[in-house]
Amino acid sequence: MSAVVAVIDDLREEGDELDALVSALDGPDWLGPTPAERWSIAHQIAHLSWTDEVALLAATEPDRFGDEVAKALAAPEAFVDEAADALVAAHAPDALLARWREGRQRLEKVLRDAPDGTRIPWYGPAMSVASMASARLMETWAHGQDVADALGVTRTPTTRLRHVARIGVRARNYAFMVRGITAPEEEFRVELQTPEGEMIAYGPEGAAQRITGPLLDFCLLVTQRAHRADLAVTAEGASADQWLGIAQAFAGPPGPGRPPHAEQERLR
Repeated sequence: MSAVVAVIDDLREEGDELDALVSALDGPDWLGPTPAERWSIAHQIAHLSWTDEVALLAATEPDRFGDEVAKALAAPEAFVDEAADALVAAHAPDALLARWREGRQRLEKVLRDAPDGTRIPWYGPAMSVASMASARLMETWAHGQDVADALGVTRTPTTRLRHVARIGVRARNYAFMVRGITAPEEEFRVELQTPEGEMIAYGPEGAAQRITGPLLDFCLLVTQRAHRADLAVTAEGASADQWLGIAQAFAGPPGPGRPPHAEQERLR
């Protein structure tokens, strides 16, 4: 099995897992709040539906996708919320779920059928098919975490988290750049422990700047689904420590992240 096929298979499985979480919800449950400010469960699925459709547009009609980039540049802080709000307002939960299912199936087919060497334009640099599939998996997992948290569900970590971690590591310089900070020139060492006890490593073994911790915690950190104070991810070196405070695996402006659990409890 090729690496491209493998990541597309993982993307499908990630979508199916989230689908199983939301498909049994009653209509009112869809309007329940999630950890993302102002976003209900319906907003989470609406966002995934919209981004899958935009990815499909980028892969099939790159000229029209340019219009979407222009919208993002015109309202960088608002365009994501506006797209989710519009879909939630326009669709009942069953119709929204059907739209998300159809969109991700269409995107999967396009990714599987793409010729070798295909590059897909995006909001940042153009991406390979494997990178686009990884990015869609990362988004699906991250927003699925919001849904799981809203429902009080603990998900079992899977090997699919490797894709999320890899994006987080590769996006290190972007996290600095998007905040107007000069990225460190030196490479970092990142060592992550899987739930099975295996170590996944990135960067030179002898690097002075080091990140260590559980794979799940690192993925929660770089998708900004948990505050670093609540995670067992540690840094050695000033630059590595700075990165842990700003890391993001997603394109776009810096996110607000999540407050520490102790602060959330205090505000309740």
